[in-house]
Amino acid sequence: MAIRTINAAQVQKCFLTAAKNLEAQKEVINKLNVFPVPDGDTGTNMTMTIMSAANDVARLKDPTMAQLAKSISNGSLCGARGNSGVILSQLFRGFCKEVGKVEEIDVTVMTNAFQKAVETAYKAVMKPKEGTILTVAKGGAERAAELVGETDDLEVFGAEVIKKMKEVLDYTPELLPVLKEAGVVDSGGAGLLAVIEGAYDAMLGKEIDFTAETPAGASAEVDSENISTAEIKYGYCTEFIINLEKLYNEVIEEKFKAFLESIGDSVVVVSLDTIVKVHVHTNDPGLAIQKALTYGSLSRIKIDNMREEHNEKLLKEMEAPAGPKKDTGFIAVSMGEGINEIFKGLGVDAIIEGGQTMNPSTDDMLKAIKTINADNIFILPNNKNIILAADQAKNMTKDKNIIVIPSKNIPQGIAALIGYVPETAPEVNEVNMLEAMKAVKTGQVTYSVRDTSIDGFEIKNGDIMGIGDHGILAVAKTVNEAVLETIKKIADEDSALISLYYGDGVSEESALALAKKVEEICPDCDVEVHLGGQPIYYYVVSVE
Repeated sequence: MAIRTINAAQVQKCFLTAAKNLEAQKEVINKLNVFPVPDGDTGTNMTMTIMSAANDVARLKDPTMAQLAKSISNGSLCGARGNSGVILSQLFRGFCKEVGKVEEIDVTVMTNAFQKAVETAYKAVMKPKEGTILTVAKGGAERAAELVGETDDLEVFGAEVIKKMKEVLDYTPELLPVLKEAGVVDSGGAGLLAVIEGAYDAMLGKEIDFTAETPAGASAEVDSENISTAEIKYGYCTEFIINLEKLYNEVIEEKFKAFLESIGDSVVVVSLDTIVKVHVHTNDPGLAIQKALTYGSLSRIKIDNMREEHNEKLLKEMEAPAGPKKDTGFIAVSMGEGINEIFKGLGVDAIIEGGQTMNPSTDDMLKAIKTINADNIFILPNNKNIILAADQAKNMTKDKNIIVIPSKNIPQGIAALIGYVPETAPEVNEVNMLEAMKAVKTGQVTYSVRDTSIDGFEIKNGDIMGIGDHGILAVAKTVNEAVLETIKKIADEDSALISLYYGDGVSEESALALAKKVEEICPDCDVEVHLGGQPIYYYVVSVE
């Protein structure tokens, strides 16, 4: 029987199933990261974005289409994380503008909603790039437009749209050479396809239980209701399930527990046949996740910022931000205690913990904005994958002048703050800060998580890589070799200062010894060493 219309109750089920399908595939999507670094997070970002809306949608009882559209749009906008998450939220926003006007959706309404979704998402990105989630969305919208007048059956319509989106997704490596070189399709496009396929399955009657499941005996709850931030040594309550795919026995489990205890506390590890439920309080959720990935794929990932939750309770009791009113305030996304202190020393009012291992959401930005009693607020995302979320927070703030400085890494953020001139108009300082960033070249040193070929390098799992502003700069067997080779690539005769920010797990002694070697290859440069404390990246290098 043909499906000619769907109502609000059916759309609600479709959206929740779409969220579940994306969640089920997030680890596969994460592995589509172009660079073989241990922070591929597209699937996680998109999942957390849609789940932000899904939690609201699941609570609605017999909603109208307008109520449903509002919950999907607002929930995804506030929960958006990373570029892929922000674009997904904009697709939902455009889609909901159309469907919120009707009581039932037919092929014509669906087509108009697809068109509006693509239009809204493209407008949200300053320089849209083809071969991405945008291209996959556009392909689906174009096929939808072709089908109007050919069929009024949503089942036939949906199947054809999905078929076209799959074709476009498979073609993305031809549009983006970096995808072809890495041998992957676009991860954001794959995430979008998972969303559409999940919604389509629900429309056809597939039953999905949206309630999160916790295996019997695997509960690991810790009451932090009355803990003060001063008592919280480890800020992130991190939980997930490992779906075992490799050897895992009692000996390995003890080593895994020891590792978790080395990076945090409140460790609970419960094994049940082919799954392992994990709970840990840590300052570096990414480290726990990456270790767990060596045993299998992950699901039910849940990371809560306990300090943020505590602060949020306090904020609700306040009618206005603390402190006297001032003209200008600063927000910086940071990672690592050392870098946090550097930002605070440069006058940053609010630090948002995040970066590579955990992209903060638009809502995190909005909460930080509320805490600053200033007319003008500069936001420093310090990561290219966070800039869109900052822009979205800017657009959602009406009572303050928000200026997003598009810093793509920590050194750029530091340079921008140094370029700020007090008692100067915000628009002038925006120019000053952007100019200051241009003088900085950066490198980040981490390890590879898979074999691949990219940027002319043959990379093996476990190799140490130096990643610059525009791609891979060095591949080596040791951290020091990778740092030195990276510096050789980005330093030149005009360079005067090289800064080394050493990460979590790197000793100050090792960093100082490395600095001496840097001085030998760059004798005309001053070399500074700073505690960064950042996870995943052994060193962040800045050359000015």
